[in-house]
Amino acid sequence: MKLYTKTGDDGSTGLFGGTRVRKDHPRVAAYGAVDELNAALGLAAAAAGTGTEVEGRIRSILVDLQSRLFDIGADLASPPATKHETKVVRITPDHVAEIEAAIDEIDAENEPMRHFVLPGGTELAARLHLARTVCRRAEREIVSLAEDETVSSALIVCVNRLSDLLFAMARRANHAAGVADVAWVGRGE
Repeated sequence: MKLYTKTGDDGSTGLFGGTRVRKDHPRVAAYGAVDELNAALGLAAAAAGTGTEVEGRIRSILVDLQSRLFDIGADLASPPATKHETKVVRITPDHVAEIEAAIDEIDAENEPMRHFVLPGGTELAARLHLARTVCRRAEREIVSLAEDETVSSALIVCVNRLSDLLFAMARRANHAAGVADVAWVGRGE
């Protein structure tokens, strides 16, 4: 099978289930942003390596999240009642609970926040902050899609929690490396 199909040369793409839409359709924008987030998680996972216990745990969580993002992308690429409905993993509150448990685990070692945190610190933390901002953009695209089409509330909550997890992981990566979070200093201070 060839990598290229030429079916999208007219500016359209196929959703799971066979429906074709324009490549700038809100559904495509939503799952495209999730795909970009997945690449950002891969970049962060590469920086995590397996050097320390904390880095190894962060990498492990990131790799698991990458698989979950494929589920989220498939959910978004499959409008409800698609002919392949039984093949789609729909995001549920159980998926949200998994992310919340990871947040609790990772954030337990972080110092209480005393100021706003700027993206930065270690390379791993900076990559996690970048992934967090990509996650927020994906969330905005998903919310925009939900204005006109059915998107499960659990999927929206799941992506929202994911950005919280990435923030906690960035702070934990800095803490584990002995690097302080980069504090925001306002102009008046």
